[in-house]
Amino acid sequence: MTITETAWEFFEACESGKGGEVCKAWCHDGATFSCQAGALGEVTTVAGYADWMKGILGPLPDGRYELKAFSADEERNTVTAAAVFHGTHTGEGGPIPPTGKAAATDYVYVWDFEGGKIRHMTKIWNDLPALQDLGWA
Repeated sequence: MTITETAWEFFEACESGKGGEVCKAWCHDGATFSCQAGALGEVTTVAGYADWMKGILGPLPDGRYELKAFSADEERNTVTAAAVFHGTHTGEGGPIPPTGKAAATDYVYVWDFEGGKIRHMTKIWNDLPALQDLGWA
């Protein structure tokens, strides 16, 4: 399986809320995660991020992605995805009761591979506009 195929399978599983146990299949044990957004400040592993995505689909049950770009850089063992996440706070959970408000938020993933598996994932995301749109900030 190519790194592009691996990243795609991980992406679909993660974005559909399969969680860390499922997403570990495409990662090294303890694969690390980083993001400079406050909402993800405590998340340090890829499995932890996949669990966070699973959790966010509780308050945002219509959560879905709109893919803008997906590409591999074989020379650097890196795959990137650019997308927009859409969701409406109609479900239970989240920092406050359902607001009925929606958000569309841009993000980019960068996966670093080693030996055909994800060893590190970076999410590039400005969380504040999304939190404000949802009425959470």
